[in-house]
Amino acid sequence: MNAEFAKETQRAQSQSTEEDCSHDIIGAAIEVQRELGVGLLESAYCAALEIELTDRGLAFEREVPIEAWYKNQPLGLAYRADFVVDGKVIVEIKAIEAITDVHRAQLLSYLRVADLKLGLLINFHAAPLGTKGIARLVNRL
Repeated sequence: MNAEFAKETQRAQSQSTEEDCSHDIIGAAIEVQRELGVGLLESAYCAALEIELTDRGLAFEREVPIEAWYKNQPLGLAYRADFVVDGKVIVEIKAIEAITDVHRAQLLSYLRVADLKLGLLINFHAAPLGTKGIARLVNRL
């Protein structure tokens, strides 16, 4: 019984950490859009988000290469994640008219290949960002 309780506690802490991390990322993205508005290129939003994440003290990597495997055989580079924050959350940045099901499916594939549980798809052309521009996707939580 103690081992089961320990596993549940560990999983709850992991989820809490991912949730806290996503909350911080969303706050940073909202600040970026508040400052820059809509209509810029994706690269501008990525650069600004990098500054904002750094200012908030969040650990992250940018343009992270993710390799894929098929039946225990390496496929090589599958994609580059825009950001991986705290080693837990993939963040994909868009500057498009609308997020589609294809974008959501891609992020879910990225999460599976990277073996991560939480991803944020952030579209800086949607206003307001907090209600229209963020898709939160979960892989096996």
